[in-house]
Amino acid sequence: MREAVISATPQETGITYCSKGNQMKWFWNGFWYKADGLGYESLSEVVCSKILLHSTISSITLYEPVFVQYEGRRYRGCRSANFKKQDEILISIERLYRSYTGGSLAEDIMKISELSTRIRFVAEFVERATGLERFGAYLTAMLEMDAFFLNEDRHTNNISVLYNEKDKTYRLCPYFDMGMSLCADTRGDYPLDKDCLWCMEQVKAKPFCRDFDEQVDAANALYGRFLEFHLTTGEMVNIVEALEEDGYEKTEIFRVMGIIRQQARKYQNYMQNRR
Repeated sequence: MREAVISATPQETGITYCSKGNQMKWFWNGFWYKADGLGYESLSEVVCSKILLHSTISSITLYEPVFVQYEGRRYRGCRSANFKKQDEILISIERLYRSYTGGSLAEDIMKISELSTRIRFVAEFVERATGLERFGAYLTAMLEMDAFFLNEDRHTNNISVLYNEKDKTYRLCPYFDMGMSLCADTRGDYPLDKDCLWCMEQVKAKPFCRDFDEQVDAANALYGRFLEFHLTTGEMVNIVEALEEDGYEKTEIFRVMGIIRQQARKYQNYMQNRR
C-alpha cells in the first residue's frame, strides 16, 4: 500500500470531518486523503469506486488505499485526485439551498408528504439555482449506487455541485464519498462480530426516506434507471478479495465480499451479466 507523509498543519490542509464525526481529511500535494476513523471507510471507498469503474456511471472519483503518516501517527486510509478545476469550489445542495432561501433543505423536504415530490423538489431547485440540466438523472443514479452499496451517509451536505467563482457557472460533481457504505462503521453500529445479514438490515437510507428501495423506485419513476454493472458477481468479489494485500483484515474482506454477493443477488437488474 502507498505511504503518504503529511507534514502540514490542519489549518494548511483544511482538515474536516465526516457527519459521524471521526474521519480526518487532508488536501495534500494534489490529492485528498482520508484516514479511517470508524472502521474500514477506506476499504468501502476503494471497493465502490473500483466496481463503479465497470458500470454505466461515467463520472466516478477513483480511490486508492494508502497509509497516512501525520504528526507521528500512522493511519490506514485512502486518497483520490483533486477533481476541482481552477477557480472551482464544492458547494453542497444544503448550503446552496440555505443561500437562496435561508432555510434548511433537509428539514424542508421532510415537510413534504409524498416521496416522489420530495425528490422532484430537490432536483428542480438545483436545476433552477444552477442552470444545470438533468440533475434529477444525476440524483437518481446516486440513489441507485447508494442502495446497492448500502451508503448510509447521503445527507444533503453530502450531495454537491461544483461552482466556478470566476465565470459564475456550475457543473455536476463526479460521484464521491462512499466511505460509510458496506457496513463500514465497525467501531459503532456494525461490529465485526455481528452477523453480516443482521448488519445489513440495520442500515437506513438518506436523504428522502429511510428505505433505499423506496427512494430508488420513486426516483426511477420520475427520471428513469441508470445503473448497470459490466461485471459478474464473481468479478466484483475478486476486486474485494485482492485488497487484503493492502492491509485490510480478513474479517473486513469477508464481510464486504458477503455484502457484495447479497446485493448482487438482490439487485439482479443492475447486473448486465447475471452469473
